[in-house]
Amino acid sequence: MSECNHDCSTCKSKCGEAGAAANPFYVAPNALSSVKHVIGVVSGKGGVGKSIVTSMLAVAMQRAGYKCAILDADITGPSIPRAFGLRDVEITGTEDGMIPPTSKTGIEIMSLNLLVDDEAKPVVWRGPVIAGTVKQFWSDVIWNDVDYMFVDMPPGTGDVPLTVFQSLPLDGIVIVGSPQELVSMIVEKAVNMAKLMNVRILGLVENMSYFVCPDCGKKISVYGESGIDRLAEEHQLPVIEKIPIDPRLAHMCDTGTIELMQDTYMQNAVKALCELEGK
Repeated sequence: MSECNHDCSTCKSKCGEAGAAANPFYVAPNALSSVKHVIGVVSGKGGVGKSIVTSMLAVAMQRAGYKCAILDADITGPSIPRAFGLRDVEITGTEDGMIPPTSKTGIEIMSLNLLVDDEAKPVVWRGPVIAGTVKQFWSDVIWNDVDYMFVDMPPGTGDVPLTVFQSLPLDGIVIVGSPQELVSMIVEKAVNMAKLMNVRILGLVENMSYFVCPDCGKKISVYGESGIDRLAEEHQLPVIEKIPIDPRLAHMCDTGTIELMQDTYMQNAVKALCELEGK
């Protein structure tokens, strides 16, 4: 970091002093961390593939030449380590903070499942404890020269999204949904929460958007016609990806091989995120 001149109005650094000056809920990063952009990945409800989208975003941006990290803020349902094949990983650290393990391609990851002895053991914690853990993953972990950090949040508009929106220096969020009309309604809740909290929405991602027939190549709308374009137009938001139902993606997440993904589903998202470099 460059030497501080204590003029937060012109400073682009995400240091504790600058953050606290504008937001009393802000949590400063570890003194040894360097994180350029923080992107939240949000969904209004569970089961829409938010963690898969988070993983794919990190993999795609890493391939584009950026150093990426994932902060798994879904404390009661962490699945990121499994998607990257991180099991029986020992978390190391010093008196300065914890060192996040890295995936095969160098993506830094911190998740509660990396700190427990049994990944199937339930986390029966109240909201304030869960929110405090998310803050610690930001402040007590030494994130090393990260260009893009993706924060995988639990579904809904509760404690953790509120904590992340208020406490971390978000550049924006990506909202994940699926084609069902009910989900579209709940996605709108997430959109409205972001607007209420004055958090920038980078765009919408529709997962399980369609299925491609392996015989004729026709796109089949398994869940009916999508309402995401209407929702995007209504709120003046871009739809940055429509990801098909692809059993290979689920298989790669289950087997810890998401980094072997060869499809180009996330190229529009890469372009949208790269635009942040011009800020």
